[in-house]
Amino acid sequence: MVNIGYHSAKFHGKFNRSLYKFKLNKTAKIAIKPTHQIPLNVYALSCERDLAEQVASIRSFIRHIGIPNTFTVISDGSYTDLSCELLCSLHPCVKVVHINKFIRTDLPQCVTDYAQIHPMGRKLSALMSIPVNGATIYTDSDILFFPGGIDLVSLAKLDSKYCHYLPDCSASLDERMIYEDAEKFNPVNAGFILFKDKLNWDFAIKRLANITGLPNYFTEQTIVHLTIHHNQGIPLCPQKYVLNVADQFIYPDKFASKEIALRHYVSDVRHKFWMNARA
Repeated sequence: MVNIGYHSAKFHGKFNRSLYKFKLNKTAKIAIKPTHQIPLNVYALSCERDLAEQVASIRSFIRHIGIPNTFTVISDGSYTDLSCELLCSLHPCVKVVHINKFIRTDLPQCVTDYAQIHPMGRKLSALMSIPVNGATIYTDSDILFFPGGIDLVSLAKLDSKYCHYLPDCSASLDERMIYEDAEKFNPVNAGFILFKDKLNWDFAIKRLANITGLPNYFTEQTIVHLTIHHNQGIPLCPQKYVLNVADQFIYPDKFASKEIALRHYVSDVRHKFWMNARA
């Protein structure tokens, strides 16, 4: 039997994305309603393919959370000059930097090698290179922000050194790096992190250096998972900071509302991103 709700949602999302992409230049010129300044620096890693998502994500952040000190888009190298100009035109706080100019030159060799063979290795190198001077956010481009995210400002102001992480809805891990079953508990999603201080990555990087075979898609998330737990990271409330695919096969977005802070629209529910993105 054909799942009409699911296929209708997929069609709706595809149509809305095409329309948003077609109007991208006009959308970038629409002023975002004035919001308050917030004591945060934000970083996102994205590519030309995801330009539309990145624009929508940035605009939703500024609209609902506030104007950060800087919102830095780390280009994987594929963004064209025109796309970089478009991103920078969204707001004076937005800037674009090429990943080769952003990543640290003193990263461990195993991380550098991973970055040479896999996109997720480049993401890991970017995460490890983010300068943390006060409250700092990393966000993937397929995240939309909602009015409930205003409490991010309160979290940013907390006098605490512990980072806050987005709980994952499943343990998507590289099993070669998991030495005990207990290490699988409370899975971390690497798509959104609120840093309060620099992380010590050594614990997980030693395991990366010791794996047999090549690192893969889930290796990066496993390193982030192990590192955040080793640094006593604090989970964000999963009812407000949403990563959930329970509504994948129905038409509506069960989780989007003005009460939530954000939703990470991972691949299974990416089409629902475009049911909620605004100009």
